Amino acid sequence: MKDLSKIILKPVITERSNAIKETDNRFVFEVHPKANKREIRLAVEKLFGVAVKDVRTCVMKGKPKTTTMKGGRFTGKRPDRKKAFVTLAQGQNIDVFEQV
Repeated sequence: MKDLSKIILKPVITERSNAIKETDNRFVFEVHPKANKREIRLAVEKLFGVAVKDVRTCVMKGKPKTTTMKGGRFTGKRPDRKKAFVTLAQGQNIDVFEQV
């Protein structure tokens, strides 16, 4: 992927991600499924102007969903997602998470 602005889709803001942010200086982002760790590191460094220490990724499989409608029963699946856990260098911070 060449366009760095399309790699990071959105920040993940949950109770768990806030706890990780406060204790380990680690931020959680939802990223493009085909992005690798090097691209994620470059995107975070360029977009937010911080020094990245480490990047970990995980793929969240989509849950199966079933609905019943007038025409019968339909089974489908939610889309898969990829999350990146980005650890910043000591003293670095991202202001996007502070505003929420």
